[in-house]
Amino acid sequence: MALSNVNVAEFLRGNSSDDVISPKRKLNADAYTPSPRVGDSTNSGRSKRFVSASSTPVNNKQPVSDLSNIEIKLNDGPSRSVVGDDLVEDQKEFIRFSQVGRRKDFVHYENVNEKQINVLKGLELHTNVFNPDEQMEIVELVYSLQRMGQKQQLRVRTYSEPRKWMRGKGRVTIQFGCCYNYAVDKSGNPPGIVRDEEVDPLPPLFKKMIKRMVRWHVMPTSCVPDSCIVNIYDEGDCIPPHIDHHDFVRPFCTVSFLAECKILFGTTLKIINPGEFSGPFSLPLPLGSVLIFNGNGADVAKHCVPSVPAKRISITFRKMDVGKLPYRYTPDPELVGIERLVPPPSSDSSRNRHHGKNDKLPKSENKVFSNEDDFPPLGKSTSSSRRSRR
Repeated sequence: MALSNVNVAEFLRGNSSDDVISPKRKLNADAYTPSPRVGDSTNSGRSKRFVSASSTPVNNKQPVSDLSNIEIKLNDGPSRSVVGDDLVEDQKEFIRFSQVGRRKDFVHYENVNEKQINVLKGLELHTNVFNPDEQMEIVELVYSLQRMGQKQQLRVRTYSEPRKWMRGKGRVTIQFGCCYNYAVDKSGNPPGIVRDEEVDPLPPLFKKMIKRMVRWHVMPTSCVPDSCIVNIYDEGDCIPPHIDHHDFVRPFCTVSFLAECKILFGTTLKIINPGEFSGPFSLPLPLGSVLIFNGNGADVAKHCVPSVPAKRISITFRKMDVGKLPYRYTPDPELVGIERLVPPPSSDSSRNRHHGKNDKLPKSENKVFSNEDDFPPLGKSTSSSRRSRR
């Protein structure tokens, strides 16, 4: 799809009549994201493709993912209209919300300043935040934006597609909200936010993703992202070891699409060959998941993504430090005052009140993690957990 220079601005504001996102496509209802496993690793391993029709759940029970494709819009608040299956939109949203897997117990101890500390403290992995249909919409938008960048229809500093001069180098990036320098640029600006440069604003769909993450208790209301960087990986592309710049406050997050890969953590990450790294802790990133970086997991442990085995997209959402905002920055009113979803006081009483029986709504079971360290969905009672070093 080609956009003229005249309507590029309207496209980014969400006013374009061009249909850049195709109509919803019904994907395999049993498509399932398996439980991630953690452990030592030196590379990214095999990929999990965007949607796998042959994927199967980890047990023989009817998978919770039967309902994970209930259509709700990527928005900051559902309507109250009743839909075909007698569930109002807020009930549908709560079903999806209750199926989000939440893991916050990552542990890896290292010696830092002569003290043994958990360098992963603050990391959180939220799975099933975006279902396959929503992932498809987001990916299609990213590729539309890439085509716009290639046709120079975006601001100069928004789109970057460097020459692939060696393995692991040449990843495409698209920046929204602020211009960020990875290294000293031609004008002598140091790494960090370049306050006198302008990039394009956050696209409407990305703002809806932000609202979803805040509403669903993935990102805090005190740290609503106002910028993002899209990374488009070809096979073999990577991100070298680093700690994110402190021009951005904590926490920040990364959303994963197209192919599963692993991210490595540790205070010392070794470069073996171009695009190949080793580290003491490895974490698979499921499709549609959100990884939260905070605390030691953001500021003590470095992280990197080894060469990916297949095409991949990630979107990193961050909030700018108030002292580093671009000079022409103005807050986006759509991202102000987002309210968190409040679960009903009692799931059983809610089912009885709306339906008169309990079989209309499924139990809010977390099928993403299955060991005793798992965190149940929000709104359910917390069972005693057992923490162990990994």
